[in-house]
Amino acid sequence: MPTKVANPASGKKSKDAVVHSALKLFNMGGYDGTSVRAIATDAGVNIALVSYYFGGKQGLLEYLMASFFEGYLASLEDAQHETARQASAADQLVMIAEQLIRYQQRYFYLSRFVHREMTLDNQLVRELMSSYLMKEKFLLERVFKKVFDGRNLNPVQIEFAIIQYRDMVIMPFLQPQYLRKVFFMQPSEPSFCTQYVRYIRDWADQVTKGCQKQK
Repeated sequence: MPTKVANPASGKKSKDAVVHSALKLFNMGGYDGTSVRAIATDAGVNIALVSYYFGGKQGLLEYLMASFFEGYLASLEDAQHETARQASAADQLVMIAEQLIRYQQRYFYLSRFVHREMTLDNQLVRELMSSYLMKEKFLLERVFKKVFDGRNLNPVQIEFAIIQYRDMVIMPFLQPQYLRKVFFMQPSEPSFCTQYVRYIRDWADQVTKGCQKQK
């Protein structure tokens, strides 16, 4: 059994090094194609520390996925609280999207990895969907109820609008290579967010104006 780390600061550095190396190698070779030994070697730590901190590679995966979604949902909730009273429906959509995009930019490799893993069908992904993504849906429904207030819509139409909005928010981090190699865009750069949010602004204006016309 691994010896407990005596120096907390040193232990945090080792744990952070494992996380950093895991993200790098998972993005390069995929989760299945990356061994615990490769992670430990890249991080410059004893292989036993991966089990000590995370309980093994599966535990490390769960830690990364949960860390991403907890920060992502916290950003979503913060943005909702900040904009709920003073912002119009269109402004709220834009400001929430911008905050979520900037969060994903700050944790670019984590975001890229998590979104890619979420396209798979396994027990962990199903659990994450039933917890974190159901909460995301609930939070976004609150926003879109304001957007579609007073409009007689089929619930499926509202759900499609939420899906489209969410797709816009995560697309740059689900398909970064496509943006880079085909359109020569850099989704990790702040300038990309600035330009992309302008497009989301146009989309939000069209959606909310369409609602107003049909009230």
